[in-house]
Amino acid sequence: MTEDALRVLMIAPTPYFSDRGCHVRIYEEARALTKLGHEVCIVTYHLGRDMPGVRVVRIPPVSWYGKLEAGPSWHKPYLDILLLWKALLELRFFRPHLIHAHLHEGALIGSVLKCIFRIPLLFDYQGSLSGESLNHGFFREGSLLLKLFKGMEYFIDRRADHIVTSSDCGREELVCEWGIAPEKVVNLIDGVDTDVFCPCSRSEARRELGISDDVRLVVYLGLFNHYQGVDLLLDVIGRVKGAAPDVRFLLMGFPDAEYRRKAREMGIDDIITFTGRVPYDRAPLYLSAGDLAVSPKLALTEANGKLFNYMACGLPTVVFDNQINREILGGEGIYVEHGNAPQMADTIIATLYDDERMISLSKQVRERAITIHSWNARSRQLESVYRMLRR
Repeated sequence: MTEDALRVLMIAPTPYFSDRGCHVRIYEEARALTKLGHEVCIVTYHLGRDMPGVRVVRIPPVSWYGKLEAGPSWHKPYLDILLLWKALLELRFFRPHLIHAHLHEGALIGSVLKCIFRIPLLFDYQGSLSGESLNHGFFREGSLLLKLFKGMEYFIDRRADHIVTSSDCGREELVCEWGIAPEKVVNLIDGVDTDVFCPCSRSEARRELGISDDVRLVVYLGLFNHYQGVDLLLDVIGRVKGAAPDVRFLLMGFPDAEYRRKAREMGIDDIITFTGRVPYDRAPLYLSAGDLAVSPKLALTEANGKLFNYMACGLPTVVFDNQINREILGGEGIYVEHGNAPQMADTIIATLYDDERMISLSKQVRERAITIHSWNARSRQLESVYRMLRR
């Protein structure tokens, strides 16, 4: 390490790494900081797999817990106690200059470490704790549990020395709804490694996936749940099937068993290829099989990290018209009214058959990814926040 390099203890209360958006942000931040000469250690759950280039320390195995998908769980409290214990042990050995905590549980653990060791705490905010729990159906609107979670969230948001968010919408939420001082919150939206995520061989990808070169292919990569809009996407696919018989869909992600069943019941499984979970290092190739990407995400306060990977692979992308998607895609996005499945279906068909527009947008989104959304630029911004916390 150089003299001005920092040691950063990242706390990740999640089964890292499990090939989904939150984990991609953690990994890419850590890897980009390592390239700048800093030393990063990630303390996380027992589940998941290690990724190259970043040191990972895990809690002891908990044999009965195996959940990899996102969302709340009643098992998390005791897992987070184990995570606190592991972070305490690692902190004494690693002696970090600061703590970088992901998610609200991580920020709570980080606040305990901050009080004990007097180390600055940065909270990496990726969405509302109570809002996410509502999205996942963990409790109902107006319930006592919701009030309890909101109280916890209010408490945790105020424990950090500084907060970085993954969208302007997230920053506005913290400032306007939760009363956090504006000078305490910085927007650090997700990015993409454009050397890793880049256009690959379309024919090779389709050969591997068993998809004909002749069809027009729409791709989706992400979690499979209601708030990501996957139920709505199946409705869109049904509408597209009736109007454009040579269009197919490649749906990549997990947990997908319920959606495979729904597709069969809807009579649309014959135009869908489900892959299940796609390893992060295979994602660029599989995305390159597509002609067009889609993100029907319904949640309005969470980041939409998949868009960066779509762009870097040169995929024109159809999304709902909201602040987060416009922040990422800018003038190169293809926008439809929020939640409007018929309009999304019509827009997908119209775009797929407009070859000139498709070629133009493919070049534009790739260029935007390189010039605006590279992790190289993001890491410098994050480094400046670290330096500010150390003063």
